[in-house]
Amino acid sequence: MEIIKAMIAALLLLLLGDFFSTFLYHVPEHVFGRFHTIVHHGKNRSFLHYAVLTRNPLVVIDGILGAIPYFIFTPCLWQLSPIGTSIGLLFGEFHVVWRHVSILQWQTPKPIEFICNLLFITTPERHWQHHRNAFAAYGDIFTFLDPPAQKWLIFLRFIRRKSKQNIQLLATE
Repeated sequence: MEIIKAMIAALLLLLLGDFFSTFLYHVPEHVFGRFHTIVHHGKNRSFLHYAVLTRNPLVVIDGILGAIPYFIFTPCLWQLSPIGTSIGLLFGEFHVVWRHVSILQWQTPKPIEFICNLLFITTPERHWQHHRNAFAAYGDIFTFLDPPAQKWLIFLRFIRRKSKQNIQLLATE
């Protein structure tokens, strides 16, 4: 029974964390913010450059902001299984590093790519699509979040455009 609780806690942490991080931080930051875009999608899109070599504290802040949803669910899921919650957090951190190895000319082995596709897990190659095009390949861990994230992105861009039009209209009156 403990193994099942651990698996459920880990999976819930990853699902909930990725969902809320995508829809409450990542996509809105691409529309309304500049912070994530500057840090994560700047001219030098190398994770190694940003996260390791520059020692830029903004990178750490961006990472923490993206991780907050995972930490919010940690106390609740800890009640279910401390081991499962810890495994979920460790897997999440491992995945952050792994999905950014594409800059190092990484090629995911075919059997691992097959398993990732079967489980809807983002590979480094898929995440690199997001680095090249900030409006594609959402869902840091799970690829099935991309279609609803695309709809959310379109909706938020519409809201932003309308709010700018209203502000301009008020300024001319």
